[in-house]
Amino acid sequence: MRSTDEISRAGLVRVATAGSVDDGKSTLIGRLLYDSKSILEDQLAAVERDSQRRGLDDVNLALLTDGLRAEREQGITIDVAYRYFATPRRTFVLADTPGHVQYTRNMVTGASTADVAVVLVDARKGVLEQSRRHASIAALLRIPHVVLAINKMDLVAWEEAVFDRIALDFAEVAERLGIADYAAIPLSALRGDNVVDRSAFMPWYDGPALLEYLEGLEVASSHDYEHLRLPVQYVILAGDGGHHDERRYAGQLAGGVLRPGDEVVVLPAGHRTTVTAVHEHERWLDEAFPPQSVSVSLADDLDVGRGDMLVGAGEPGRPSVTQELRATVCWMADQPLAAGRRYALKHTSRRARAVVTAVHDRLDLDALEHRPAGSLAMNEIGEVSLRTSVPVVVDPFARNRVTGRFILVDEATNATAGAGMVLG
Repeated sequence: MRSTDEISRAGLVRVATAGSVDDGKSTLIGRLLYDSKSILEDQLAAVERDSQRRGLDDVNLALLTDGLRAEREQGITIDVAYRYFATPRRTFVLADTPGHVQYTRNMVTGASTADVAVVLVDARKGVLEQSRRHASIAALLRIPHVVLAINKMDLVAWEEAVFDRIALDFAEVAERLGIADYAAIPLSALRGDNVVDRSAFMPWYDGPALLEYLEGLEVASSHDYEHLRLPVQYVILAGDGGHHDERRYAGQLAGGVLRPGDEVVVLPAGHRTTVTAVHEHERWLDEAFPPQSVSVSLADDLDVGRGDMLVGAGEPGRPSVTQELRATVCWMADQPLAAGRRYALKHTSRRARAVVTAVHDRLDLDALEHRPAGSLAMNEIGEVSLRTSVPVVVDPFARNRVTGRFILVDEATNATAGAGMVLG
């Protein structure tokens, strides 16, 4: 059996970048790709042509990630741009999330599975409200590591005092938000200083360059390997279509280690049974780990369907089966979130209707304190209570980032209205 440390080392390191508009997120990612030689020749040629058409003397590395035409025309990042690259030491997935307050919802999406968040600030401006917003989202999403990248140090004459002031301001924000592991790195994404290679212009800084820091980071797995969670997405009939076809229950593992012979409980019904086989495609597995997609065979003929969840029978910390939820919600819709409003709730493979029973408070991003509130406007974050039409099987988000999250959908437009994290 592989240990969880081995599983973690074998996986990708997911990095989400965030910051206010024009802080240089796309340029930073472009510089990482360029200086680590992770750009294909045709990609670089296309960016060079675009830069020339704009009358630029140098290659605009931000164009490597600003892929949407609307982004290129407006000069801002709207969608979440994902880029993969590898060094001899690690493989990375970079998510360039939007900086504009209007697209906070995209940042929540891009950062929801991140191992580390890189929050950029402009050295000339320091920590702004949007910087605090991004740090708050990183804390709410339980991203284990946060890097404060103080960009454009070349525009403040590489001054150590500027770096120290901004790093201290952010340290206070991180402490109030409960961010335990963070680091501050001064850099210039445009020039490449302290991005891949250390800079000669800041001899007072004795820490690592950004890529060096990311390569050396001890990234613990974001998956919960102690508590078995298998949300059922599909029921598969395996056989020739006769009376003795075998039912298999398919889904993506959200937690735990699954093996043949394991005793499980099917929630919300509470039926107890035994796993007789675990399949991945047509292979039989001795064990499976998150986030593998598998199908399982059960010893008993039970009524199991989409939206049910298999959990370990003898495990402590069994999830809650409830119709009453209290959660932190990041609101994304034009229409405010208020008590009495109804939405569709999507949680793992289960869909239910939900009514908002109370809005308790709103996070004040200036004071970083929760204030009493009766509603949440677009891009505001607060605590709410919900009642669902059918029982849902949930964990606290702090325990499991898959079974502890949900989205609220406007049934009239089918648009995502909010993202929620279940409180313990």
